[in-house]
Amino acid sequence: MRETERTYDFENRLIEFAVRIIKIAEALLKTPVGRHIAGQIIRSGTSPAANYGEAQRAESRADFIHKIKICLKELRKTKVWLMIIKSGNLCKTFAAGKDLTDETDQLISIFVASVKTARRNQKNPSYLNFAKFRYFNIMILFPHIRKSAILTGQCLTFS
Repeated sequence: MRETERTYDFENRLIEFAVRIIKIAEALLKTPVGRHIAGQIIRSGTSPAANYGEAQRAESRADFIHKIKICLKELRKTKVWLMIIKSGNLCKTFAAGKDLTDETDQLISIFVASVKTARRNQKNPSYLNFAKFRYFNIMILFPHIRKSAILTGQCLTFS
């Protein structure tokens, strides 16, 4: 499976999660409390799909981490709202709620791991590997250039 397929598979999983949250919200009792919780869970439960899409197009690694942390925050809120719905018996048919709570836990775990990985990669950026690769290629192609000139970029001037 290619990287782009995995990305879209996870994005589709988040979209399916959002659709299931919407169905739970529609099944809530039509009371003032039910309407309030429906609005809250729709906001928090549909947000991860949109924010994940934004994270995939982040401008920097820090921006990516920030957007993934927003997804994580919204999923944690969704979990709390699901627990409130379950404990308050606010939903007519909460049979799918257990599966949805499990799915929320799985998604939270995935996003926690993503944040950890992104932070670890931020401390050890891949562009340093590219710099090493570039350094060794220049040394092989141009052995007469001094090491200090390569490292400071003095040999890479163009006219």
